[in-house]
Amino acid sequence: MRLSRRTASLSLAVAVALALTLVYEAVPHARVPAGEHESADPFGAACRIRVTGSEATVYCHNPYPEADRVSLHVECARWWDIDTDSSPVEAGPAQTVRLTGRCWKEVGDVWISHRRAS
Repeated sequence: MRLSRRTASLSLAVAVALALTLVYEAVPHARVPAGEHESADPFGAACRIRVTGSEATVYCHNPYPEADRVSLHVECARWWDIDTDSSPVEAGPAQTVRLTGRCWKEVGDVWISHRRAS
């Protein structure tokens, strides 16, 4: 009796594995239209944003051989508070740069813009 239970369990496991393989293969894969694929030369610094109270601090590290000009944009939560945009700072190859910005009260939103250095 034990042998038949083990055989039945093994048969069931193989059947489930085969069924999952067939279902997975039947799913169409996402296709990237021609012209919208990644460029051959990777670009852009990776940035970490930290907001503490009314101050925003960003560290951007550029792991690529081409320089990246990064700018910090801070949008304040209060309508009367002045939003700020920093001047572009060049993050050279293998370089980390620090950008800071602040509001009088709370920070609403923070983002970074990237531009290729000329």
